[in-house]
Amino acid sequence: MKKEKYIDIWIDKLTNSIENSISGEIFPTIVTLVSMTELKFVTKLNGWNFNWRAELKKKDRQLYKLTTTHNPTIIQGLISLKIEDDHVFVNIIENAPFNIGKSKLYKGVPANLIAYACKLSWDLGNQGAVAFVSKTKLIKHYEVSLGALHLGNQRMVILPMDALNLIKRYFLNQK
Repeated sequence: MKKEKYIDIWIDKLTNSIENSISGEIFPTIVTLVSMTELKFVTKLNGWNFNWRAELKKKDRQLYKLTTTHNPTIIQGLISLKIEDDHVFVNIIENAPFNIGKSKLYKGVPANLIAYACKLSWDLGNQGAVAFVSKTKLIKHYEVSLGALHLGNQRMVILPMDALNLIKRYFLNQK
């Protein structure tokens, strides 16, 4: 039996983009597919927790990177998604190492990536439905921060109204 990965990322702040933790300055972002070349330095040796190169090789996954529009070469966070018939499933999500902990550079990265998953689901005709498996200790946090619904066990889903709220927050000015 394949071991499930649990979403274990703290939604630090709902922003309208990403926010510099020190200055409070807001930086517009873009979410795009990531390539194998771009993952060259995204390694455990460089502080990342997951093997993103192996994840990218899986045929049923789509990997996206979050960058700022002003600096599209610096990856702020990554998300692995699987397109299902009626929703998008989040396999893995991770902040860049410099966006973790008390000395993080930017706030809002995880919520921005989840909002993108909702937007992708909406664009595919699934009304923004996004599912994931949560670490037990974070179920309540995701209910409060994202409006996710706990389905039982550790499964969670973001339904249309909450998905639309996230989409509007992060992608209102994007086409």
